[in-house]
Amino acid sequence: MAIQAETLADLLDAMAREGELYEKLPDGKVRCYACAHRCVIFPGKRGICQVRFNRDGKLYVPWGYVGALQCDPIEKKPFYHVLPRERALTFGMLGCDFYCPFCHNWIISQTLRDSQAGVRPMRISPDRIVELAKQYDAQMVASSYNEPLITSEWAVGVFRLAKREGFVTAYISNGNATPEVLDYLKPHLDCYKVDLKTMQDKNYRRLGGVLENILQTIEMAHERGFWVEVVTLVIPGFNDSEPELRQAAKFIASVSRDIPWHVTAFHPDYRLTDRGGTLPETLLRAAEIGYEEGLHFVYAGNLPGLVGRYENTYCPGCGSLLIERSGFFIQRNRLNDGRCPDCGRRIPGIWSRPPSSCVEGGRGRGGIPL
Repeated sequence: MAIQAETLADLLDAMAREGELYEKLPDGKVRCYACAHRCVIFPGKRGICQVRFNRDGKLYVPWGYVGALQCDPIEKKPFYHVLPRERALTFGMLGCDFYCPFCHNWIISQTLRDSQAGVRPMRISPDRIVELAKQYDAQMVASSYNEPLITSEWAVGVFRLAKREGFVTAYISNGNATPEVLDYLKPHLDCYKVDLKTMQDKNYRRLGGVLENILQTIEMAHERGFWVEVVTLVIPGFNDSEPELRQAAKFIASVSRDIPWHVTAFHPDYRLTDRGGTLPETLLRAAEIGYEEGLHFVYAGNLPGLVGRYENTYCPGCGSLLIERSGFFIQRNRLNDGRCPDCGRRIPGIWSRPPSSCVEGGRGRGGIPL
Protein backbone atom coordinates (compact mmCIF):
# COMPACT_ATOMS: atom_id res chain seq x y z
CA MET A 1 0.00 0.00 0.00
CA ALA A 2 1.28 3.48 -0.84
CA ILE A 3 2.28 5.76 2.00
CA GLN A 4 0.14 8.84 2.51
CA ALA A 5 1.79 11.78 0.76
CA GLU A 6 1.80 14.01 3.85
CA THR A 7 3.47 11.41 6.05
CA LEU A 8 5.99 10.51 3.37
CA ALA A 9 6.74 14.18 2.69
CA ASP A 10 7.51 14.76 6.37
CA LEU A 11 9.75 11.72 6.44
CA LEU A 12 11.68 12.74 3.34
CA ASP A 13 12.02 16.35 4.47
CA ALA A 14 13.49 15.20 7.77
CA MET A 15 16.26 13.39 5.87
CA ALA A 16 17.10 16.31 3.58
CA ARG A 17 20.17 18.50 3.86
CA GLU A 18 21.19 21.78 2.25
CA GLY A 19 22.04 21.32 -1.41
CA GLU A 20 24.87 22.67 -3.54
CA LEU A 21 23.27 23.08 -6.96
CA TYR A 22 21.47 26.35 -6.38
CA GLU A 23 21.77 30.10 -5.91
CA LYS A 24 20.05 32.39 -3.47
CA LEU A 25 17.73 35.07 -4.85
CA PRO A 26 16.10 38.12 -3.24
CA ASP A 27 13.17 37.72 -0.82
CA GLY A 28 14.26 34.28 0.33
CA LYS A 29 13.78 32.63 -3.06
CA VAL A 30 16.27 30.15 -4.55
CA ARG A 31 17.04 28.97 -8.08
CA CYS A 32 17.82 25.26 -8.48
CA TYR A 33 20.27 24.04 -11.14
CA ALA A 34 19.81 20.27 -10.75
CA CYS A 35 17.69 19.98 -13.90
CA ALA A 36 16.73 22.10 -16.88
CA HIS A 37 13.54 23.34 -15.24
CA ARG A 38 15.77 25.69 -13.22
CA CYS A 39 12.98 26.11 -10.70
CA VAL A 40 12.69 29.39 -8.82
CA ILE A 41 11.36 28.18 -5.47
CA PHE A 42 9.72 30.45 -2.91
CA PRO A 43 10.18 29.89 0.83
CA GLY A 44 8.11 26.95 2.01
CA LYS A 45 7.56 25.65 -1.53
CA ARG A 46 8.86 22.71 -3.59
CA GLY A 47 10.37 22.42 -7.02
CA ILE A 48 8.69 20.55 -9.85
CA CYS A 49 10.39 17.35 -8.69
CA GLN A 50 8.67 17.72 -5.29
CA VAL A 51 11.74 16.52 -3.35
CA ARG A 52 13.91 19.66 -3.53
CA PHE A 53 12.42 22.44 -1.43
CA ASN A 54 13.05 25.87 0.04
CA ARG A 55 13.32 26.08 3.80
CA ASP A 56 14.07 29.54 5.17
CA GLY A 57 15.81 30.70 2.01
CA LYS A 58 17.98 27.59 1.59
CA LEU A 59 17.50 24.74 -0.87
CA TYR A 60 17.16 21.35 0.82
CA VAL A 61 17.73 18.15 -1.13
CA PRO A 62 17.36 14.37 -0.60
CA TRP A 63 20.07 12.66 1.43
CA GLY A 64 20.80 9.47 3.32
CA TYR A 65 18.29 6.97 1.95
CA VAL A 66 17.36 4.76 -0.98
CA GLY A 67 13.94 3.97 -2.38
CA ALA A 68 15.34 1.04 -4.37
CA LEU A 69 18.62 -0.89 -4.27
CA GLN A 70 19.50 -3.81 -6.50
CA CYS A 71 22.41 -5.58 -8.19
CA ASP A 72 21.84 -6.14 -11.92
CA PRO A 73 23.77 -6.96 -15.08
CA ILE A 74 25.21 -3.76 -16.50
CA GLU A 75 23.46 -4.70 -19.76
CA LYS A 76 20.13 -4.11 -18.02
CA LYS A 77 20.78 -0.37 -17.56
CA PRO A 78 21.26 -0.66 -20.58
CA PHE A 79 24.97 -0.14 -21.22
CA TYR A 80 26.27 -2.42 -23.96
CA HIS A 81 29.72 -0.84 -24.24
CA VAL A 82 30.64 -0.89 -20.56
CA LEU A 83 32.20 -3.89 -18.80
CA PRO A 84 30.33 -6.79 -20.45
CA ARG A 85 29.21 -9.56 -18.07
CA GLU A 86 29.80 -7.37 -15.02
CA ARG A 87 27.20 -6.08 -12.59
CA ALA A 88 25.97 -2.72 -11.34
CA LEU A 89 24.99 -2.00 -7.75
CA THR A 90 22.11 0.35 -8.56
CA PHE A 91 20.41 2.73 -6.14
CA GLY A 92 17.49 5.10 -6.56
CA MET A 93 15.77 7.67 -4.41
CA LEU A 94 12.26 9.13 -4.82
CA GLY A 95 10.80 11.72 -7.17
CA CYS A 96 11.17 12.91 -10.76
CA ASP A 97 11.08 16.13 -12.76
CA PHE A 98 8.93 14.46 -15.47
CA TYR A 99 5.53 12.77 -15.26
CA CYS A 100 5.58 10.22 -18.07
CA PRO A 101 2.32 8.23 -18.33
CA PHE A 102 4.27 5.12 -19.43
CA CYS A 103 6.79 5.14 -16.56
CA HIS A 104 7.81 1.64 -15.46
CA ASN A 105 9.08 2.94 -12.11
CA TRP A 106 6.18 5.25 -11.29
CA ILE A 107 5.81 3.92 -7.74
CA ILE A 108 9.04 5.69 -6.82
CA SER A 109 9.33 8.34 -9.53
CA GLN A 110 5.91 9.93 -8.95
CA THR A 111 6.29 10.23 -5.18
CA LEU A 112 4.49 13.26 -3.70
CA ARG A 113 2.81 13.83 -7.07
CA ASP A 114 0.56 10.75 -7.33
CA SER A 115 -1.28 9.67 -4.19
CA GLN A 116 -0.84 6.01 -5.19
CA ALA A 117 2.94 6.33 -5.48
CA GLY A 118 5.62 6.20 -2.82
CA VAL A 119 7.59 3.63 -0.88
CA ARG A 120 9.12 3.95 2.56
CA PRO A 121 12.72 5.12 2.20
CA MET A 122 15.48 2.96 3.66
CA ARG A 123 18.18 4.86 5.53
CA ILE A 124 21.70 4.15 4.33
CA SER A 125 25.10 5.84 4.12
CA PRO A 126 27.36 6.25 1.08
CA ASP A 127 29.91 4.00 2.79
CA ARG A 128 27.35 1.23 3.14
CA ILE A 129 26.38 1.41 -0.55
CA VAL A 130 30.04 1.03 -1.55
CA GLU A 131 30.46 -1.85 0.93
CA LEU A 132 27.47 -3.60 -0.66
CA ALA A 133 28.92 -3.05 -4.14
CA LYS A 134 32.06 -4.88 -2.99
CA GLN A 135 30.05 -7.61 -1.27
CA TYR A 136 28.03 -8.30 -4.40
CA ASP A 137 31.12 -8.21 -6.61
CA ALA A 138 29.80 -5.31 -8.70
CA GLN A 139 32.09 -3.28 -10.93
CA MET A 140 29.71 -0.33 -11.40
CA VAL A 141 27.76 1.84 -8.97
CA ALA A 142 24.79 3.46 -10.71
CA SER A 143 21.95 5.87 -9.90
CA SER A 144 18.65 4.93 -11.55
CA TYR A 145 14.97 4.02 -10.98
CA ASN A 146 13.92 7.60 -10.21
CA GLU A 147 15.55 10.58 -11.95
CA PRO A 148 19.12 10.87 -10.65
CA LEU A 149 19.60 14.51 -11.66
CA ILE A 150 17.30 15.70 -8.88
CA THR A 151 19.35 13.82 -6.27
CA SER A 152 22.78 14.70 -7.64
CA GLU A 153 24.26 15.84 -4.31
CA TRP A 154 23.52 12.39 -2.88
CA ALA A 155 24.89 10.66 -5.97
CA VAL A 156 28.15 12.62 -5.71
CA GLY A 157 28.36 11.64 -2.04
CA VAL A 158 28.16 7.99 -3.08
CA PHE A 159 30.26 8.23 -6.25
CA ARG A 160 33.10 10.09 -4.54
CA LEU A 161 33.69 7.02 -2.37
CA ALA A 162 32.97 4.56 -5.18
CA LYS A 163 35.56 6.15 -7.47
CA ARG A 164 38.21 5.88 -4.75
CA GLU A 165 37.57 2.14 -4.72
CA GLY A 166 37.89 1.85 -8.49
CA PHE A 167 34.24 1.48 -9.43
CA VAL A 168 32.83 2.77 -12.70
CA THR A 169 29.90 5.12 -12.00
CA ALA A 170 26.77 5.78 -14.04
CA TYR A 171 23.57 7.81 -14.37
CA ILE A 172 20.46 6.33 -15.98
CA SER A 173 18.65 9.57 -16.70
CA ASN A 174 15.93 11.35 -18.65
CA GLY A 175 18.62 13.76 -19.82
CA ASN A 176 16.95 16.95 -18.60
CA ALA A 177 20.28 18.35 -17.43
CA THR A 178 22.00 21.71 -17.14
CA PRO A 179 25.65 22.62 -17.79
CA GLU A 180 25.97 23.30 -14.06
CA VAL A 181 24.90 19.83 -12.97
CA LEU A 182 27.05 18.09 -15.60
CA ASP A 183 30.09 20.07 -14.49
CA TYR A 184 29.28 19.20 -10.87
CA LEU A 185 29.08 15.50 -11.76
CA LYS A 186 32.10 15.38 -14.07
CA PRO A 187 34.80 14.49 -11.49
CA HIS A 188 32.69 11.63 -10.14
CA LEU A 189 30.67 10.21 -13.05
CA ASP A 190 31.85 8.01 -15.94
CA CYS A 191 28.76 6.92 -17.89
CA TYR A 192 25.57 8.72 -18.80
CA LYS A 193 22.57 6.94 -20.31
CA VAL A 194 20.01 9.36 -21.79
CA ASP A 195 16.38 8.56 -22.58
CA LEU A 196 15.50 10.26 -25.85
CA LYS A 197 11.75 9.79 -25.59
CA THR A 198 10.54 11.59 -28.71
CA MET A 199 11.69 14.03 -31.37
CA GLN A 200 8.46 16.04 -31.12
CA ASP A 201 8.60 18.96 -28.72
CA LYS A 202 4.81 18.90 -28.21
CA ASN A 203 5.09 15.31 -26.97
CA TYR A 204 7.96 16.19 -24.66
CA ARG A 205 5.90 18.97 -23.15
CA ARG A 206 3.17 16.42 -22.38
CA LEU A 207 5.79 14.60 -20.30
CA GLY A 208 6.95 17.74 -18.53
CA GLY A 209 10.05 18.46 -20.60
CA VAL A 210 11.44 20.36 -23.60
CA LEU A 211 13.03 18.50 -26.51
CA GLU A 212 15.88 20.99 -26.97
CA ASN A 213 17.05 20.46 -23.38
CA ILE A 214 17.45 16.73 -23.95
CA LEU A 215 19.28 17.18 -27.24
CA GLN A 216 21.62 19.67 -25.58
CA THR A 217 22.29 17.21 -22.75
CA ILE A 218 23.39 14.54 -25.21
CA GLU A 219 25.74 17.05 -26.82
CA MET A 220 27.05 18.40 -23.51
CA ALA A 221 27.58 14.97 -21.96
CA HIS A 222 29.52 13.80 -25.01
CA GLU A 223 31.60 17.00 -25.07
CA ARG A 224 32.51 16.55 -21.40
CA GLY A 225 33.82 13.06 -21.99
CA PHE A 226 31.11 10.97 -20.34
CA TRP A 227 30.54 7.60 -21.99
CA VAL A 228 27.07 8.21 -23.48
CA GLU A 229 24.48 5.67 -24.63
CA VAL A 230 21.01 6.74 -25.78
CA VAL A 231 17.75 4.81 -25.35
CA THR A 232 14.44 5.33 -27.13
CA LEU A 233 11.45 3.42 -25.82
CA VAL A 234 9.49 2.87 -29.03
CA ILE A 235 5.80 3.42 -28.20
CA PRO A 236 3.07 2.64 -30.74
CA GLY A 237 1.29 5.80 -31.84
CA PHE A 238 3.61 8.07 -29.87
CA ASN A 239 7.09 8.01 -31.41
CA ASP A 240 7.24 4.98 -33.72
CA SER A 241 6.84 6.62 -37.13
CA GLU A 242 9.72 6.13 -39.54
CA PRO A 243 10.32 9.90 -39.98
CA GLU A 244 10.61 10.41 -36.23
CA LEU A 245 12.90 7.43 -35.69
CA ARG A 246 15.06 8.60 -38.58
CA GLN A 247 15.22 12.08 -37.09
CA ALA A 248 16.39 10.66 -33.76
CA ALA A 249 19.07 8.52 -35.39
CA LYS A 250 20.25 11.42 -37.53
CA PHE A 251 20.62 13.66 -34.49
CA ILE A 252 22.60 11.09 -32.50
CA ALA A 253 24.89 10.47 -35.47
CA SER A 254 25.47 14.23 -35.76
CA VAL A 255 26.90 14.20 -32.21
CA SER A 256 28.92 10.99 -32.72
CA ARG A 257 28.41 7.93 -34.87
CA ASP A 258 29.95 5.91 -32.03
CA ILE A 259 27.15 6.64 -29.53
CA PRO A 260 25.19 3.39 -29.11
CA TRP A 261 21.45 3.78 -29.73
CA HIS A 262 19.09 1.35 -28.03
CA VAL A 263 15.56 1.07 -29.45
CA THR A 264 13.54 -0.83 -26.87
CA ALA A 265 10.09 -2.36 -26.70
CA PHE A 266 7.24 -0.71 -24.81
CA HIS A 267 4.77 -2.64 -22.70
CA PRO A 268 1.58 -1.09 -21.29
CA ASP A 269 2.12 0.38 -17.84
CA TYR A 270 0.96 3.06 -15.39
CA ARG A 271 -1.39 5.40 -17.25
CA LEU A 272 -0.65 4.27 -20.80
CA THR A 273 -2.54 1.01 -21.14
CA ASP A 274 -4.66 1.84 -24.18
CA ARG A 275 -2.31 0.20 -26.70
CA GLY A 276 -0.36 -2.98 -27.16
CA GLY A 277 3.37 -3.53 -26.84
CA THR A 278 5.94 -2.79 -29.53
CA LEU A 279 6.09 -5.39 -32.31
CA PRO A 280 9.43 -7.02 -33.15
CA GLU A 281 9.22 -5.82 -36.74
CA THR A 282 8.93 -2.22 -35.50
CA LEU A 283 12.14 -2.56 -33.51
CA LEU A 284 13.88 -4.27 -36.41
CA ARG A 285 12.97 -1.39 -38.71
CA ALA A 286 14.06 1.17 -36.09
CA ALA A 287 17.45 -0.54 -35.80
CA GLU A 288 17.83 -0.59 -39.59
CA ILE A 289 17.07 3.12 -39.68
CA GLY A 290 19.81 3.75 -37.13
CA TYR A 291 22.38 2.07 -39.35
CA GLU A 292 21.02 3.79 -42.47
CA GLU A 293 21.64 7.14 -40.78
CA GLY A 294 25.27 6.25 -40.11
CA LEU A 295 25.32 5.03 -36.52
CA HIS A 296 27.94 2.36 -35.82
CA PHE A 297 26.12 0.62 -32.97
CA VAL A 298 22.35 0.11 -32.81
CA TYR A 299 20.61 -2.33 -30.49
CA ALA A 300 17.03 -3.59 -30.17
CA GLY A 301 16.01 -4.42 -26.62
CA ASN A 302 13.33 -5.91 -24.38
CA LEU A 303 12.45 -8.65 -26.91
CA PRO A 304 15.26 -11.21 -26.50
CA GLY A 305 15.40 -13.79 -29.25
CA LEU A 306 13.01 -11.84 -31.51
CA VAL A 307 15.30 -9.15 -32.93
CA GLY A 308 18.05 -11.21 -34.54
CA ARG A 309 21.46 -9.60 -34.95
CA TYR A 310 20.42 -6.39 -33.22
CA GLU A 311 21.21 -7.79 -29.78
CA ASN A 312 24.87 -8.12 -30.76
CA THR A 313 27.87 -5.86 -31.24
CA TYR A 314 29.65 -5.93 -34.60
CA CYS A 315 32.87 -4.28 -35.73
CA PRO A 316 31.96 -1.21 -37.83
CA GLY A 317 35.17 -1.78 -39.77
CA CYS A 318 35.17 -5.42 -40.89
CA GLY A 319 31.70 -6.49 -39.74
CA SER A 320 32.92 -9.26 -37.43
CA LEU A 321 30.70 -10.40 -34.57
CA LEU A 322 32.31 -9.09 -31.37
CA ILE A 323 29.81 -9.56 -28.55
CA GLU A 324 26.90 -11.99 -28.79
CA ARG A 325 23.99 -11.42 -26.42
CA SER A 326 20.67 -12.92 -25.45
CA GLY A 327 18.75 -10.37 -23.46
CA PHE A 328 21.02 -9.23 -20.63
CA PHE A 329 23.31 -12.25 -20.91
CA ILE A 330 26.63 -12.33 -22.75
CA GLN A 331 27.05 -15.55 -24.71
CA ARG A 332 30.36 -14.66 -26.32
CA ASN A 333 32.82 -11.76 -26.08
CA ARG A 334 35.59 -11.72 -28.70
CA LEU A 335 36.97 -8.27 -27.90
CA ASN A 336 40.72 -8.21 -27.36
CA ASP A 337 41.67 -5.34 -25.05
CA GLY A 338 38.80 -3.28 -26.52
CA ARG A 339 39.73 -4.06 -30.13
CA CYS A 340 38.32 -6.21 -32.90
CA PRO A 341 40.39 -9.42 -32.96
CA ASP A 342 40.09 -9.63 -36.75
CA CYS A 343 41.00 -6.14 -37.98
CA GLY A 344 42.38 -4.49 -34.84
CA ARG A 345 39.90 -1.59 -34.88
CA ARG A 346 39.38 0.03 -31.49
CA ILE A 347 35.75 -0.27 -30.36
CA PRO A 348 34.59 2.74 -28.30
CA GLY A 349 33.48 1.98 -24.75
CA ILE A 350 34.75 1.15 -21.27
CA TRP A 351 36.02 -2.41 -21.50
CA SER A 352 38.54 -2.73 -18.67
CA ARG A 353 37.58 -4.15 -15.31
CA PRO A 354 38.81 -1.86 -12.52
CA PRO A 355 41.29 -4.04 -10.59
CA SER A 356 40.84 -2.23 -7.28
CA SER A 357 37.18 -3.27 -7.12
CA CYS A 358 37.86 -6.99 -7.62
CA VAL A 359 37.02 -8.38 -4.19
CA GLU A 360 35.97 -11.63 -2.67
CA GLY A 361 32.24 -11.75 -2.20
CA GLY A 362 28.92 -13.31 -3.04
CA ARG A 363 27.27 -13.22 -6.43
CA GLY A 364 23.86 -12.36 -5.05
CA ARG A 365 21.17 -10.96 -7.31
CA GLY A 366 18.02 -8.93 -7.02
CA GLY A 367 16.97 -6.92 -3.98
CA ILE A 368 19.62 -6.31 -1.35
CA PRO A 369 19.04 -6.57 2.40
CA LEU A 370 20.37 -3.54 4.26
